Amino acid sequence: MKKKMNISVKQIVIIQIAVFFYSLSGVFNKVAALETIPSIKFLFYFGVSICILGCYAIAWQMILKRVPLSTAYSNKPVSMIWGMILGFLIFNETITINMIIGAAIILVGVYLVVTSNG
Repeated sequence: MKKKMNISVKQIVIIQIAVFFYSLSGVFNKVAALETIPSIKFLFYFGVSICILGCYAIAWQMILKRVPLSTAYSNKPVSMIWGMILGFLIFNETITINMIIGAAIILVGVYLVVTSNG
């Protein structure tokens, strides 16, 4: 018989914090791309991105020990939403109606997986 694992709000928050930091690595990659290669600024921003990804990888392994794989992975696409928000706040990128519709679809999918009984 399959063991059922319930996920708590605390676990969802922890997953979202990890996914948010994963999205931050993209911000540092974008900032690094604006610098000349191999300048000190480029190496710094790219290095910060690598450090964030390393910390994320460790956190992700810890999350997978406590949360069902399907639930954890269903939350990963939320990084696209965080990226959209960070792009708007940091780089003044435009958020289109299609992006909002896509974000809504992602959130509905995550909700369905997290609240499913299976």
